[in-house]
Amino acid sequence: MENTTRTELSSMGEFGLINHLVQYFIPKVDSTIKDAGDDAAIVSPPLGEHLVLTTDLLVEGVHFDLMYTPLKHLGYKAVIVNLSDVCAMNAKPTQFTVSLAVSSKYSVEALEELYSGMLAACETYGVDLVGGDTTTIANGCAISITAIGFNKPEKLSLRSGAKPNDLLVVTGDLGGAYLGLQILEREKEVFLAAPGVQPLLEGYDYVIARQLKPEARLDVVQLLEQLEVKPTAMIDISDGLSSEIIHLAENSNCSFRVFEDKIPVSPEVQSCAKELNMDPTTCALNGGEDYELLFTISMDDYEKIKGNPNFSVIGHATPVGEKNILETKGGGVVELKAQGWKI
Repeated sequence: MENTTRTELSSMGEFGLINHLVQYFIPKVDSTIKDAGDDAAIVSPPLGEHLVLTTDLLVEGVHFDLMYTPLKHLGYKAVIVNLSDVCAMNAKPTQFTVSLAVSSKYSVEALEELYSGMLAACETYGVDLVGGDTTTIANGCAISITAIGFNKPEKLSLRSGAKPNDLLVVTGDLGGAYLGLQILEREKEVFLAAPGVQPLLEGYDYVIARQLKPEARLDVVQLLEQLEVKPTAMIDISDGLSSEIIHLAENSNCSFRVFEDKIPVSPEVQSCAKELNMDPTTCALNGGEDYELLFTISMDDYEKIKGNPNFSVIGHATPVGEKNILETKGGGVVELKAQGWKI
């Protein structure tokens, strides 16, 4: 929050501030007809496609801590968590709006840094910022982003389509974001106890990046289209693998059997978990904020994804009435519980 210069928000006025912050956001998406600057944005849906709409709210002190979260990373992540939800519908994100409530502790320069992260997300994912609002609050910061995307109705995936014997698939690897948070919290406590001590972050680049700069798996949506695979059900992993599996089970009216030795965990996560005396499987199951995609496919599509490094088959769907089970590496069975993020 420290800057060599500081411009008070009150010096610009609401509309002046908005115009200042969005001046570098140049619309590039064909479906954007009118972006920020009018009473509302105008978007033209591609012919024959359905609109997918999602919104998410991030609150300072609840969802992020500015002690260790750079504002540019915060802006980027605020966009990404919404784009991930669009991707989880097997749709392609195209536009978003942002509403921002901040206290007087924030300067114009601080918000410039926040919006630079949003601009980076626009450039990385080819989406447009098309509107929003700003206001003041007594304390802290709250960021609300609404994202939209499109795809043909027959290609969209819901949480409710899984059937017994469908394969359960996850992208990427899990547990890193949670461990990154543990490292950041550890170093925060050290700093608060001894402000002159520099944080020890060397060697934790991967897990810290998973926490501070997650990515939406738009590449997976595009890859599945190329492979001609439509997930029968899909969700993104924001609240932990266990919670998301249970969501799929409840919405699809089925159950799941998951194999611990199939859950993808990176060497960096293994090493960090060992150092912190934590179980990497527990981190993957209950940590959250990995923003990978969890989906089911028909057995008939297995050959299309077999051997692809983007995918790990971690289990299969079972009939409704059975428990959601984790089969451990030792051959035991444990019922999956939702122990991730709760409001």
